[in-house]
Amino acid sequence: MPRATLGAMTALPQPEPRALPLPMTVAEFVALPETDHGRRYELQEGSIVMAPSPVPEHQLCQHALQLQLHDQVPPHLRIVPAVDIDLELAAPSAPGWVRIPDLAIVTLAGLERRRADGGLLRAGEVVLVVEILSPGSVRTDRLIKHDEYADAGIPHYWMIEFEERVSLTACHRAGEFGYADAAPVTGTFTAEEPFPVRLELDRLG
Repeated sequence: MPRATLGAMTALPQPEPRALPLPMTVAEFVALPETDHGRRYELQEGSIVMAPSPVPEHQLCQHALQLQLHDQVPPHLRIVPAVDIDLELAAPSAPGWVRIPDLAIVTLAGLERRRADGGLLRAGEVVLVVEILSPGSVRTDRLIKHDEYADAGIPHYWMIEFEERVSLTACHRAGEFGYADAAPVTGTFTAEEPFPVRLELDRLG
């Protein structure tokens, strides 16, 4: 049989894509192969959702925030950027929630538990989540994740936004009412919970 001429392409039969079990449990979501590099997927009540790709300003802000927090986070906590968190909003056999906050402050004990047991970090091991609002994530971060993080029992949630100046809205759990939101702060942000912290917000922009 003669060889195909140079440049000719023969289409090979492709296997049928494996049907995804929807809605998905957290374990089924974790077991998915990582084939779409560079994109971030989250799980919302069993459905896969794609997080928008961050813009450069978002990434610079995240890096600058980590640098300012580095020496202020106490030894029993750790800073973890962009990591899957099981929000533990459903039983293991039920459709689940997995979110990827831009930054999370988690317990050292939680990291050690995950290292030993595998799986994901859990909401109960997180003391603070931070979302840097982007044009494609404003509604999700302000409303949907705001409620989900509160329902998951995460004590503190910060939303950072770029307008004329960088602002930070600090939210803390207020019992059955979910989060209580403080007024947005510009300039210098200080807080005593979940640990004493001082941030120069203009240096995040």
